Amino acid sequence: MRLFPNSKKDAAAEAPVQDSIAPAPLGEKPTGIDRLERDAEAGAPPQTQMAIDPEVEKRVRRKLDWHLLPLVSGLYLLAFLDRSNIGNARIAGMADDLDLDGGKYDWLLTIFYISYIVFEFQAIMWKVVPPHQWAAFVVFAWGLVSSVQAAIHTWEAEMALRFLMGWAEAGYGPGIPYLLSFFYLRHELGLRAGLFLSAAPLANTFAGALAYGITSGSPGIAKWRVLFLVEGLPTIVMAGVAWFFLPDSPEKAKFLNEEEKMVVKARGVRQAGAATRVGGVNWKEFWAGLADPKGWILGLMYFSCNVSFSSLPVFLPTILKEMGFSAINAQGLTAPPFFLSFLITIITPYIADRTQQRGIMLVILTIIGGTGYVILAAAKSVGARYFGVFMAAAGIFPAIANILPWVLNNQGSDTRRGAGIVLLNVIGQCGPLLGTRMYPTNEGPFYVKGQSVCAAFMFFTTFLVVILRTLLVWENKKLDKQYGTLAQQKQAAQEAAQAAGGETKNEVAVENYGPLFRYVL
Repeated sequence: MRLFPNSKKDAAAEAPVQDSIAPAPLGEKPTGIDRLERDAEAGAPPQTQMAIDPEVEKRVRRKLDWHLLPLVSGLYLLAFLDRSNIGNARIAGMADDLDLDGGKYDWLLTIFYISYIVFEFQAIMWKVVPPHQWAAFVVFAWGLVSSVQAAIHTWEAEMALRFLMGWAEAGYGPGIPYLLSFFYLRHELGLRAGLFLSAAPLANTFAGALAYGITSGSPGIAKWRVLFLVEGLPTIVMAGVAWFFLPDSPEKAKFLNEEEKMVVKARGVRQAGAATRVGGVNWKEFWAGLADPKGWILGLMYFSCNVSFSSLPVFLPTILKEMGFSAINAQGLTAPPFFLSFLITIITPYIADRTQQRGIMLVILTIIGGTGYVILAAAKSVGARYFGVFMAAAGIFPAIANILPWVLNNQGSDTRRGAGIVLLNVIGQCGPLLGTRMYPTNEGPFYVKGQSVCAAFMFFTTFLVVILRTLLVWENKKLDKQYGTLAQQKQAAQEAAQAAGGETKNEVAVENYGPLFRYVL
């Protein structure tokens, strides 16, 4: 079993390394992993172990990427379709059939986010309940609700269904980045969270194209009812897929062999001081996470972005229609801006991962998004305003995709990561309560107030990013002063190894608020 790199050491020097990773008797943990877990539980400084073979670790990451990310991203795509297709349904006849005059449509958007906020605490359920069971439950629930929308005839019934959809979806989307933190290391999370969250703009791309196809035909029932059925029923089917194929934890993943499971256990110990990550919550750590001021700043950033994030998908078809396009063409023209956003949502978290400069990336993205809204508020020509839509979409969704991993990057324990996600969403999901009220019908076709408010909040996010990054730089300097810089620690380890007469080892340590923990800027 080749977990660690081969070397040219003689047999005597090799033996201790082999002993530290040899399989333990049946039912026991490997010696090296057991030692790290024991030290972490006792609160002692983390011991070190030989670095995992990069080739084996690369193979493990590749398997996780192919088996986990497509499933959770596909489910999120369905969630966003089922959440946002009301914007397409509105101009496909739903507004007339349900008599959505006055502020009734705005309330359909708002009620979803009210329940979404109330049930945000469900994000922690990914650590309490086996993930495959929890995912199947909430996916089936919102799929059923989405499909039933095709049968309602009153605004009141639709209000009730939108509330239930918010409850079910609150149990899925906010918790998936947290679930990913059980499978990936801190510096790997940004790209994976970006791939997951890119399903949102991709869903809006499909929403426009799908709505265009449905509303350009002649179905036997109202076109908006067909829209809800076509996009709701597949979600119910996918609940069964989640039950059978979503792994509960890396070490329980059926697609990994025994050698690879040893690697994921070692990675888990390196990340959090324990190989088993699901099951039980450290409540002292949880409350400490809620009290962390950095979490509140991130929550305000998420709130600001969500004002725009929530309003663009559900109002864009209406905005395009009021630019002078027909209802059918307005459906189709929503796709290109969202597809551009999809690509940037994947690229920017990857760049931020490689550079470890997530704050700078967020400054760039929020300025782009804010500028797009300024153009939408000030320009009168159709071409300029459509260009503004591209800029807004290119800034908003990628910004969200970089805020979420920033929370996970900068919490050093699983429970505190969970607390950070809960806090982020409880504060951040209040943004849609404002965003969904920004485009009243009587302010069309330019919606200057709504576009201006969204621009202001995007620039406010820029300001918050600068504040948080400055705070993190200060925190890292304090850690350098307390423990020595990472370079100094590495040099000291090399000198200690040489003094002991041994070769310098490529070592790693637990990154759980220990000497090697530093905040990602």
